[in-house]
Amino acid sequence: MSYDVSESELLASGHVACPGCGAPMAVRYALKALGENTVLIVVASCWSIIAGPFPYTAAQVPLLHTLFATGGSVASGVKAGLEARGLQDTTVLTLAGDGGTFDIGIQALSAAVERNEDFIYMCYDNEAYMNTGIQRSSATPWGAWTTTTPVKHPKDQPKKDMVAIMAAHRIPYTATATIAYPEDLIRKVQKAKSIRGSKFLHVLAPCPSGWKSEPSQSVLLSRLAVESCIFPLYEVEHGEEYRITVWPKARVPVQKYLRLQGRFAHLRDEDIGRIQENVDDEWQKLVTRSDRAKAPGNVDQAF
Repeated sequence: MSYDVSESELLASGHVACPGCGAPMAVRYALKALGENTVLIVVASCWSIIAGPFPYTAAQVPLLHTLFATGGSVASGVKAGLEARGLQDTTVLTLAGDGGTFDIGIQALSAAVERNEDFIYMCYDNEAYMNTGIQRSSATPWGAWTTTTPVKHPKDQPKKDMVAIMAAHRIPYTATATIAYPEDLIRKVQKAKSIRGSKFLHVLAPCPSGWKSEPSQSVLLSRLAVESCIFPLYEVEHGEEYRITVWPKARVPVQKYLRLQGRFAHLRDEDIGRIQENVDDEWQKLVTRSDRAKAPGNVDQAF
């Protein structure tokens, strides 16, 4: 399959995201990949604000706001309505944060993908409930500060593996992406568009306010997340075929990523060592599953 990147912009200037927010960048790339024939469903999240106050919107495609728990069910209904009108080729893209995906919306999402409803679900993951006050979610990493996991009691559970949960449904396509690798993100959105059935995209989207990081470093943090293997870029087809799409040219220690974020400033060296060990273990598991391990030499080019 060939991939073309449109020069047109379907996310206009004037959105109200915070400086350095990764969420509008992710949506800008996604809309470039999908084109005008798209309906955007926004689950209650930062993007409920980012799009702009009613009746205005920065998104230059039809947009429907919905509740925290209904991303999967609304997408199912909208797609059914479009097909009833004969609009088979219109793409339905649900956009939700980690709270509306990992936690509050997982029931409707699971039910919809179990039915293999034909839509793309994009979770822009900033690893906490950022729009309502930086509370921890099940996407918050181990050891991170949030307003509900203060420095003396940081989160002591690991991040939920949402990709594994979606892959366990054996949907046609599941993938991870970040704003630091736009070519990879756009290719995956275009690939998802070409597949009929349920598609799930997990996009890491830094939040300077919640991560306590510099707005100018959001792309750098996204790149370091990949290069340290904290957030590897890969895709899963039908729950079985794993393929790493960006192989780090030279792995960097997790400390380089963590120390740029105030939410991890309280971590001791031994805590960072524990995170490094876990990342190494998870990366090795992913490599073992991937096609590259099965067929050496058949490797994607690292961006």
